[in-house]
Amino acid sequence: MSEVRVRFAPSPTGYVHIGGLRTALYNYLFARHEKGKFILRIEDTDRTRYVEGALENLIEVLQWAGLDYDEGVFLDENRNIYEKGQYGPYIQSDRVKEGIYDKHIKKLIDEDKAYYCFCTADRLNNLREQQKADGKMPKYDGLCRGISKEEAQKRVDAGEPHVVRLKLPANKDIQFNDAIKGHLSINTNDMDDQVLIKTDGFPTYHFAVVIDDHDMKITHVVRGDEWVSSTPKHVYLYEALGWEAPTYVHLPTVLGKDKKKLSKRNADVSVEDFKQKGYLRDALINYIALVGWSPETNQEILSHDELVKQFSFERVSRSGGVFDEDKLDWVNSHYIKELSDSELAAELKPYLVESGYISEDKSIEELEEIAATFKTSLNKFSEIVKQTDFIFADYQNGVFYDEVKENINSEDAKKVLTTLKVIVENEGMNEELAKSVMKRIQKETGIKGKSLFFPVRSALSGSEHGPEMVHIFMILGKEGILNRLNYVLENY
Repeated sequence: MSEVRVRFAPSPTGYVHIGGLRTALYNYLFARHEKGKFILRIEDTDRTRYVEGALENLIEVLQWAGLDYDEGVFLDENRNIYEKGQYGPYIQSDRVKEGIYDKHIKKLIDEDKAYYCFCTADRLNNLREQQKADGKMPKYDGLCRGISKEEAQKRVDAGEPHVVRLKLPANKDIQFNDAIKGHLSINTNDMDDQVLIKTDGFPTYHFAVVIDDHDMKITHVVRGDEWVSSTPKHVYLYEALGWEAPTYVHLPTVLGKDKKKLSKRNADVSVEDFKQKGYLRDALINYIALVGWSPETNQEILSHDELVKQFSFERVSRSGGVFDEDKLDWVNSHYIKELSDSELAAELKPYLVESGYISEDKSIEELEEIAATFKTSLNKFSEIVKQTDFIFADYQNGVFYDEVKENINSEDAKKVLTTLKVIVENEGMNEELAKSVMKRIQKETGIKGKSLFFPVRSALSGSEHGPEMVHIFMILGKEGILNRLNYVLENY
């Protein structure tokens, strides 16, 4: 068997979304599993849909995701684009400029497998509307098929606007095997004479993709389910050009929880969205791999190496995979717990800075206690802002203690809080005291249970629930503890 070569070939029409990242991931995992090559190609011939910055985002997302491709388009340290590999260039519009597609379209015309079409947009629109009204499938009626090559060439030379269409044979079954969907077949009578070259001289996607995949020696075309209906066109083009078609692998659609195709209408679906929310790279990759594929071991937590080792198309589902953000949260929380306190502190710092809770010059070491405190309760880094609100909040704003007034204004509460105040004033706060102080207060006051813990927790955090008291003591420190105790004892 020849070397496996796969490609991820997106269009720069927007930021990379979850479905696109999964397609790239499956290409990558298959290539690495088979010890083959993973290639990036940019299909940008539709200039009307080009989005500024989309190409750079695409490359940066792949690099962030750890999907290191072997050939394709790269960014240097100044975000300038360059190409790498022996089969380039990898930007489709550059290949147009080099005339790469011209010789192939000439071959098809010369062999009467393609023809010039001069039909205007108005005629084609009217044709489609009439076919719809007659209950027929809209498709080109082949009017220009009857024009002789000589006459067609004269009209082209005279500058008459035209496209080039593929000339499909009549009543021919086009068959191919899909690695996931199995054997598929469609008759050419149900197909259209597709446009290969547009009026602007640019190749259509359907033409360029076949030429590019052949030139780049692609062995497996791994792409989304939405391309299944286009595949017979590509298979026939391979045949018309005298080439062997690659193996096709059409991946199930990524669905939202409503079982509809995941889209920006019902969710944040760009990879940037998930990065900003604070999902770890390894967690997102781990989870996305499972949206439509399952390992033989039925594991849910898989490392990079385990994904590569176990991945195969045999275990990719034929039906759509549901992207469940709650399940992603669970996976991400697992990876967060695996971080050291200093690693987590570094990840949390930007969110605390952006919220205004801390300054940029706050050291990672100073944030390690916060990291240790909230490590087990975080599903994603952005949650740290809400969870640490009580630490940085203005506890004198008249609202902070509204929900816990009953816990802090009883005689027992005042006794507990006064005892804590005296101990902290005299001894400060350190880890040893943080672990033992509640037992000391219980022993000195005789108060225990909720009557002991609720007043302290409520006075220091404004809530009955939260992190362990040891962590709260350490985070607030002597000054923070005394400030809150004094305020409560004076005002409640």
